[in-house]
Amino acid sequence: MDLSAVREVSRAVSAAHLFTYLVPEGAQEAAGFGVTDRGPAYLAFRSAAMGAVPWQVTHAAFYNFSPRAVRAMAGVWDAAPPERWQAARFLAAGRAMRRVGVRLTDGRLAEARALIDPVVTGADCAGKVLAAANASVAPPSDPLVALWQQITVAREWRGDAHLVVLADNDVGPCDCLVLHTAAGGLPTALARATRQWDDGEWAAATARLTARGWLAPAPAPASAPDPDTPLTDAEPTAPTLTDAGRVARERIEAETDEHCAALWAPIGDTGARRFASLIAPITDAFTAAGTFQGLRPASA
Repeated sequence: MDLSAVREVSRAVSAAHLFTYLVPEGAQEAAGFGVTDRGPAYLAFRSAAMGAVPWQVTHAAFYNFSPRAVRAMAGVWDAAPPERWQAARFLAAGRAMRRVGVRLTDGRLAEARALIDPVVTGADCAGKVLAAANASVAPPSDPLVALWQQITVAREWRGDAHLVVLADNDVGPCDCLVLHTAAGGLPTALARATRQWDDGEWAAATARLTARGWLAPAPAPASAPDPDTPLTDAEPTAPTLTDAGRVARERIEAETDEHCAALWAPIGDTGARRFASLIAPITDAFTAAGTFQGLRPASA
């Protein structure tokens, strides 16, 4: 397959899946189980397809989260069993998509399913834990949410493949997050708040990437900072990618695309690009609603 088609459909799938972790409907459903902390709710919703596994198993599948971040989910299966979390996830996704006005005609839904269904059915999920778990979930009766669940399988399949590539390139869990934030993929404050790597761990990962030549050392401030003024992602003290870092990061993405070519092979380049265009209204509607604000560093 043309890897540009793989990259295009992968980005479309990731974008169309993302809203579920940001919309208020998810928090409302979690609160119904008595879970009001966003971190454990996120972990419960995303790992529910795996069943009532210990937090250590979830941690194994969630590569860039610190152990302390995932340990916080202990007790979520006492609040509600995984199947209820999964059902609540579907309810939240459907409510959110209708609130922002996602518009997919019956014909568009049918065409999208005709493309994604053989992709999911034919997916080799060996070593793809989150993809396999989501592929085992019975699709809901709501056609729009059922499509979104198939999108979820494809998104998690690529994520699972990406972890293999990261490990092959000796990019550890905290390292990959530092690299992602330096590239402008996520605000540092948000990444650290949700993944909970401490100062020492973050500094060590930054030092490792700097030693590899992938990060430029943060410039020293001209004067001592005001202790009452917190740093922001726009501050020049944040490390930045070097040319070598940009090349390395693109190589990792390209290697992930190579893994994912097999996933999209059942529908080929044309089908993959068509699927990307068919699901674009999901992302467009949430973008227009402001759902993704705050996911990019202020300087990006």
